[in-house]
Amino acid sequence: MTDGRKHNTDGRIARGERTRESIVAAHTALLREGVLKPTGKVIADRAGISLRTLWLNFKDLEALLVETTGYWLALDEELRTKIDSGQSQARRIKAYCRMRASRLENIAPAARSARLGEPFSEALRASRRQHVDRVVADVEAVFATELSAAGDRRDFLRAALVVTSSWPTWAMVRDDLGLSAVDAEDFMRKSIGVLLQA
Repeated sequence: MTDGRKHNTDGRIARGERTRESIVAAHTALLREGVLKPTGKVIADRAGISLRTLWLNFKDLEALLVETTGYWLALDEELRTKIDSGQSQARRIKAYCRMRASRLENIAPAARSARLGEPFSEALRASRRQHVDRVVADVEAVFATELSAAGDRRDFLRAALVVTSSWPTWAMVRDDLGLSAVDAEDFMRKSIGVLLQA
């Protein structure tokens, strides 16, 4: 391949990547604005491309969801912080709840949208499983001491801690009970405190 042909190929690849990134950015921006089920046309318009270009880059909605959920998972991972297991229980609870509140507020637009589409999308179900697995791993790392001391209650305690700091619980506290993010974090912190004292 001559340098000219390679340059043309590289340019097409770079343009294609930029187009795909603009599509994902448009999709995520719409979700953040509360458009829970944006159509292909709405996404294409926001990205400044034709509908045909959108579907040339993503063969179908599921392919787009794979890319979009990857974006949200990467962002969630950036907000994940390691919590020193040697700290006091009170400090660990506070740090854990601060981290979870930040991540839950971040993921809220995508989670609200995903709730509508999960029955029909393997990409959305796979993303949900990955988020749940992360919560389980975080609970096991942050509260390893308490889980080890729980004996026969270990599985129950782990499940209770996961549920208390999960998206469905956060959504109920924020959306159904109308608590602010600060009050919802306080609710989580006190609930986890009660579980660990029990």
